[in-house]
Amino acid sequence: MSGAVRPLALANRHPRLQLDRRGLAGALAALDADAAAFAGGCPPGELSVAFLTDAALARLHGRFLDDPAPTDVITFEGAAAFGTAGEICVSADAAARQAGRAAGPLSRELTLYVVHGWLHLAGYDDRTPAAKRVMRRAEARALRLLARARALPRFKLA
Repeated sequence: MSGAVRPLALANRHPRLQLDRRGLAGALAALDADAAAFAGGCPPGELSVAFLTDAALARLHGRFLDDPAPTDVITFEGAAAFGTAGEICVSADAAARQAGRAAGPLSRELTLYVVHGWLHLAGYDDRTPAAKRVMRRAEARALRLLARARALPRFKLA
């Protein structure tokens, strides 16, 4: 999406999450601006990002992927014919737990989950050990890019 500003639909469905909408839009714009470094990046069109509770994301996981177990990120491909790039659904609860275990900040973990979904839409997968290694390297590159661009959004759980 070089040069174009991507339409975004940001939904905060987590009752305690304070969402940095401007920061998140900036982070996604930075990823889009460097899409060539990531297999061409996320397809053009509106990108939807939803922040959910564990329970809400588990319901989606069960309904669409036949696995009702909690998860951290689910990505749905969009449809070019309808002008959509896709949807990234993120569990703020999973990010908070992981940030607590790793002693890392919640903002970094949530950003990682959004990056992970964006990379899925760009064509990366993590179904095999080799593909997972490629995905992890791309995630690390993307997070470095966002840090250099000072485009890391800030999130907080109240």
